[in-house]
Amino acid sequence: MALDLLVLRGLGLGDLLTAVPALRALRQAFPRHRITLAAPRALDALLPLTGAVDHLVDVSGPGPVPFARPDVAVNLHGRGPQSIDALRATEPGRLISFGTGPPWQDGVHEVRRWCGLLEWHGVPADPSDLTLGISERTGPAIVHPGAAYPARRWPPERFAEVAAALGDDVVVTGTAAEVPLAREVAELAGLPPERVLAGRTRMADLIDLVSTSRLVVCGDTGVAHLATAFCVPSVVLFGPVSPALWGPPPGWRHVALWAGRNGDPHGERPDPGLLRIEVSEVVDAAMEVTS
Repeated sequence: MALDLLVLRGLGLGDLLTAVPALRALRQAFPRHRITLAAPRALDALLPLTGAVDHLVDVSGPGPVPFARPDVAVNLHGRGPQSIDALRATEPGRLISFGTGPPWQDGVHEVRRWCGLLEWHGVPADPSDLTLGISERTGPAIVHPGAAYPARRWPPERFAEVAAALGDDVVVTGTAAEVPLAREVAELAGLPPERVLAGRTRMADLIDLVSTSRLVVCGDTGVAHLATAFCVPSVVLFGPVSPALWGPPPGWRHVALWAGRNGDPHGERPDPGLLRIEVSEVVDAAMEVTS
């Protein structure tokens, strides 16, 4: 009978993708365990691509986690106390977590943070092990203007100028809630309505779209990490949070634009630093990474 290893990461798309190296490290270190990921059900389509997860239980946020007595429980969600308490409640044989192991450190890139946690516990992890595939770059250029908070949303009229400069194969993506924003960008860019894919792509569709695209232009959001995962050239616009914490890895046709000032990532207005990024900078970077 296989032993169970439970991992908590009850967060979003980008959060899961930054945890892929840690998940793969756990698979290598515990090859005979059945690995269950506690994460939102919407991310299920990504799991086979990681090669690291056997099963998913639907959890959003730090818990509770509907699981009992895993051999090992790993907290890749945060530093607690809610996430730690949620995993303790499953009565694991061993708990790997900040708060019970190494101290939490600010100023660490998200990928390296979780790899470092595992290494402290004797599990080797490679922060560069992010790839889910390599795009043939035969698909469209993607402009993704949305983000979870207004502080990370570059103005739609600027995204529209970029979209208009990228050619006639541009599509505009987003969630169902971002359909009005995507339509505004497309209209301002002179794109036909069928080029608006916001609200029409489930997770599996978004993966298929990004995995074949020639370019992604977006803010600091999950689609940026999906571009990294498929080695798609990308231009990512950062505002209140430094790319040193959440940005793409250096090289391989990824450009992170940042004005060099920190702010509130949950703010209700576009971050002043984000507004300092000009359309010409984004267009030039897009041409550079696709040349």
